[in-house]
Parts: sequence; C-alpha cells; structure tokens
Amino acid sequence: MTDGPLTYADLAGFDVTAVSALASQPKKVARLRELGIDTILDLVTTYPRRHIDRSREASIRELVPGDQAMVVGKVARISSRRTRGRPPRTLVTAEVGDGTGYLRISFFNQGWREKQLPPGTEAVFFGKVDTFQGRLQMANPVVDFIGDKTGRIIPLYPQSEKPRITSEDVAGWIATALGKTRARGLAEPLPEEYRKEWGLIGRSDALWGIHAPEAMADVTAARTRLVFDELLRVQVALVLRKRALERTAKGIVHDTSGDLVGRFHEALPYPLTGAQRRVIDEITHDLGGPHPMHRLLQGDVGAGKTVVAVSALLVAIQGGHQGALMAPTEVLAEQHFLGIRDLLADLRVAGDPEEGSLFEGMTEDRPLRVELLTNRTTAANRRKLAEALADGSVDLLIGTHALIEDAVAFRSLGVVVIDEQHRFGVEQRDALRQKGAEGATPDVLVMTATPIPRTAAMTVYGDLDVSVLDELPPGRTPIRTRWVEAAADDDDATAEVWGHVRAEVAAGRQAYVVCPLVEESEKLEVSSAQETHDRLAATELSGLRLGLLHGRMPSADKEAVMAAFRAGDLDVLVATTVIEVGVDVPNATVMVILDADRFGIAQLHQLRGRVGRGADASTCWLVGAGTTPDGRARLEAMVRTTDGFELAEVDLDLRGEGTLMGERQKGRNDLKLASLRRDRVWVERARQVAFDLIDGDPDLSGHPALRDEVGAFLADEDADFLLKS
Repeated sequence: MTDGPLTYADLAGFDVTAVSALASQPKKVARLRELGIDTILDLVTTYPRRHIDRSREASIRELVPGDQAMVVGKVARISSRRTRGRPPRTLVTAEVGDGTGYLRISFFNQGWREKQLPPGTEAVFFGKVDTFQGRLQMANPVVDFIGDKTGRIIPLYPQSEKPRITSEDVAGWIATALGKTRARGLAEPLPEEYRKEWGLIGRSDALWGIHAPEAMADVTAARTRLVFDELLRVQVALVLRKRALERTAKGIVHDTSGDLVGRFHEALPYPLTGAQRRVIDEITHDLGGPHPMHRLLQGDVGAGKTVVAVSALLVAIQGGHQGALMAPTEVLAEQHFLGIRDLLADLRVAGDPEEGSLFEGMTEDRPLRVELLTNRTTAANRRKLAEALADGSVDLLIGTHALIEDAVAFRSLGVVVIDEQHRFGVEQRDALRQKGAEGATPDVLVMTATPIPRTAAMTVYGDLDVSVLDELPPGRTPIRTRWVEAAADDDDATAEVWGHVRAEVAAGRQAYVVCPLVEESEKLEVSSAQETHDRLAATELSGLRLGLLHGRMPSADKEAVMAAFRAGDLDVLVATTVIEVGVDVPNATVMVILDADRFGIAQLHQLRGRVGRGADASTCWLVGAGTTPDGRARLEAMVRTTDGFELAEVDLDLRGEGTLMGERQKGRNDLKLASLRRDRVWVERARQVAFDLIDGDPDLSGHPALRDEVGAFLADEDADFLLKS
C-alpha cells in the first residue's frame, strides 16, 4: 500500500474492527456483518436515513392534531400496564418535555420501551399527533436517540434492537473511521474538469458533509456528489463491459446488400412505420460492422417488434448464416413460430450447389426453412433437427431455453434474437452467443415489450445500445379502458362488464378474463382462475364456450386450449397471467382483469395489450376496489393513457427502483443514495463521463483510483469478466 491518499479500494481492505470501539464488541460486529457492513468502506458508505435540523424542529407548544411531526424531547416519566381487553395488551406511556410543554407518548405491545426510555433519556419522536382525553399525544412513534448531541444538524442512522445499536453508536463509529483518514486524506477519483462543469464538491468534503454537516446546504451538496459517484461506478462497469466485448469478440461482417429483407418488406400487407424503418436501419448498420451487435429493442405492446426482429434475422440468412429466436415460454415460442412461418411462407433463398455436379457454382432457390425447438420436441425430431442445423438447411430456429442446450449446434449462427429479455439471465444470453461458428460471436438483439424509463434502461441494460419503437402501426385500434370500482364478486357492479362480453361474443368476437391466482386462497382474498371459470360458466356467461388456462396445467393441455381459442372454438378464455406476454388473437376484443388493483402497472399494460390487435374496437375492463392509494393510482393511470413509456415513468414514481434494480445482475445494485426518479439528469451525465473516460483510456490505467473503486464495488463474476477481457 502506498502512502498517498486513501482510495475506496484501500478502505475496503480494512475490516470494520479497525474501529477500536468495535474491536471489543463481537455481538455488535456480528450484527453489522448481517447488515452487510464488513469493512471501513461499508461503514463510511452507510448513509443517514435522514437529518434533523435542530433549528427547525417543532416545539411541543406548536403541535397541531393531525400533523406528522418530529419532536426532540426528554423523557420525564414512563410506566407500563396491562390493558383489560381480550387478549390483554401491554401499554407503555411516557411524558416527554422540551421546555415549551409536555407530550404524552403511547406504545402498544412494546413493553421493552420502558427499559429503553428511562427518565432523563433525550430522543427524537416522529409520528402523527392526535389528542387523548384533551391532551396532545403520539401513538407508536418512530424513536431515534441523539445522546448529548448539541450540533444544529443531527444525522440519524439505521438502528438495531438485538444487540442494541443506536444511531448515536453508528455516528460515533463513522466519525472515528473518517477521522483516521485525515492524515493521508481521501483520493479524488473524479477529474477536476467534471467537478467544475457540474459544481460538484470533492469526495472528502462529500463524506464529511453527509455524516457531519454544519448546515443543511452541506447535506444537499454532499448527497449530489455521492449520488453521482454511485451512478458513475455503475456506468463505468457497464461501459467497460460493452467496450471489452467490442474489442475482444470476433464479429461477423454481414452482407447487407442482398434483396431478401426488401422482398420481405414488399410482401407485408401493411407499410412499415417510420419508427420501424429507423430501428431497422440502426440494426442493419450494426450488422454490417466488424463488432458483434449488442442491442436492446424496446417497443410498446403492438409496436411491431416482430417485423424488426425478422428483418435482422433475414440479414444473416441472406448472407448464408442462420438465425435463432429464443422466447421465455413454450406458448410464446409456439406463437412466434406460427406467426413468423406464415410471414416468411413465400420467401425463397439460394440453396447450396452440389459439389461435383454439372451445375457446380450455380444455386437453386429453395423455400426458407423455419423450425421450432422446445422441451416438447420428441427425441426423433431433435435428431433430425440437429442434422439439419449442422448442414445449414434450417435457416431459422425458434424455441425456448432448449436452444442453449449443448446438443444444439448450428453450422453458422449469425444473428440471435432474445424475446422478453427480463425473463432470462445474463448467463443464458451469453450461452446463446457462444454458439457462433469458429469463434465468431453472433450479433444479439434483445427485445422487451415492457417499456422501461430511459434512465432505468441506461442502468439495467447499460451495456447494450438501445433502440425504441415509439409508434404504433396503422390499423391498430385504440383500446378503451374502463375501471369498475368494485370487488370481483359484486354481481350488481359487474353486470355491465359481463353484458359487454356477451354482446361481443354475439357479434362473433372473443374475450379474456384474467385472475391473479390458480387456486382459492383464504390468505389472499382474490379470485382464482378455476373458481372464476366455474362461477362464470354457471352464471353470468352460461351458454358461452369457456376455456381455462393456467401455469400449472401440462404443456400439452395449455397448447390445446390456446389452439382452440386461436381457432375460434372458445368464446372466452379464463386465465392467469400466463397470457401476459405474446399471445396474439386478433379476434379477441375484450379483456376483463379481476382484482386489477393487485397487479403492477407493467403487468396490467401487458395484459391489456392482448386485445386491440385487430381492426375491431377493443375494451379493457379493470375490476378492482382500489383500496390502497397506490392501487388507485395504478388504475387511474391505466384509464388515463395507453402509452407504455408514460406508464413506466408512473410505475417508477410509484414503486421506486427497488424491484427494478432486482432485475440487474448481482453486484450492480450499488445505489444507496441515488434514485433513478429524482436523479434522472445525473444518470445521463454519469453515462456520458463513463464513455468519455473509457474511450480515452480503455483500461482506466490513467485513472487508477476510479478503476480500483469500481472493482471494490463489483461482484466477483463481473470483476473476473473485466479482468479476462
């Protein structure tokens, strides 16, 4: 280790027990480790949950019933007793004073509070103010301990009861750790030009400013810098991966001058949209270049992604290579196969000349060959398919994850399309890329119909180039969305829904009814598919031909039901979310979603996209009581707009990025402070800086502090990948 300024990588090398106050407290150290705090780096990047500005705290005299308030006070007395109800409960009451008055604090079933808050304890109480017997009180407030802190700004940290770790403890340990960095100082990984451009404070000032601020302005400046650092680490890791792939992977330079794609477009029964033409041009440009394509295609439900994907696959096929399309489910793979086979039915490609024949060098056209491979493909058919893949007579193979099995070998795999990327891991994506011939990496296009906010796409799929289809093809009828604010079994409220379904069926059209669970559950009061199917068949939809589809059915049964619905042999399909992705029946014009307030926005939008796929007007009925604020907000947004990208932004605002970040590979969810909602502008700036730095310094040898810092935060498998590259 050098004697220069300390880097984050250096801090990651010191165990948390380097703080002397922790060295003799094994129980507290064990608890910190459970919370993911193992090193000094983990400790100093454990940020306050919030800061108390003591110059702005509410005095008890100023409290108003109904307000959420924060009071800093001292416990004057405290007692506990058992209530008379059945079962009896423990009630702890305390009197808290702050010099302007007294506030009654009540805790229900928290008997341990009596020992936690002996008279004389100074603490922060945060909760809703109400009145009891004419006096102000707070029931079950959040309690934070501040000890004898007299500073104006007090940071509050996560706490633990067993063993007891207070906010004051954490603050003390962090202060000790930061104090030890003063002698050598902290390294500054961000070049000065970027700090100046955006008015960012230095790294050392930021850490002191978030943990020991003099004023709230210090907290704001510190947060901005630390947010940028978090986002930059993620983007540097992603851009390093992207550039390493481009440098090290041997690509296929496709022949983009052939006429196969043009003949396919001419045969389509409708013109391409401007967005489709733009995205096909972007993809074709990638395919003609020396680096393997690594592109994400985002398109809202019904935006015409399949035509774009087939266009990319045909570029490979016209140059003598093969294409592969991988879908997450057998239902979707089968549907892609049927749809694409029909789209390409009249296309012919050049066959291979027979060696030694009279016409050697000349080729005879043959029909373009599309095949399907899923777990249901028989062993005999697999053997035939393996031979046809190896000799190149299969041009396009469509299937599930069965495509990545070792036994599947292509003669020359040129382009890979992966549908609904979020359902596959990075490993599965990479496994299909490894199937290229003679070390050549196939070009990869990953598609998703789940619109992702732009900043989130940069973070979740930041190692991919992104193309967006933001225009619907002509002939798509807008879907009308209506919300029935009632429980699914409220017959009076839902009469209009079932009347509409009957009317559409009478007019020769079909409908979906979607339920959240397969079996009835007392714990979750939601309609099950089986119970709903039986009830509707006996009551509101009696006399109609009803089918049932759910994930627990054998594959053959699922396929038989879907085939019957596609053929028009069923009027109504009662299903779970197994139909969420890719099911395409243009004659279906009604979607009824029961308990709709229990679904997320992305799922609701996907389900709604199963109708409106033909020329007839379509309706989506959302049936749900909307008992939670978020549930109401989701349903209101669905009624207001059919724009998937607008809905994705609403979704991000409602649920935050917690679940979204879970879609990323392990080791990238390094966002403790940054929010993809609040910090949209910083995501874009961080990505710009990452490209600037890496394009000028591919291995970051001129920025060792940043390089080592990214390594300190990366998961081992990511670090291995980058080192190997």
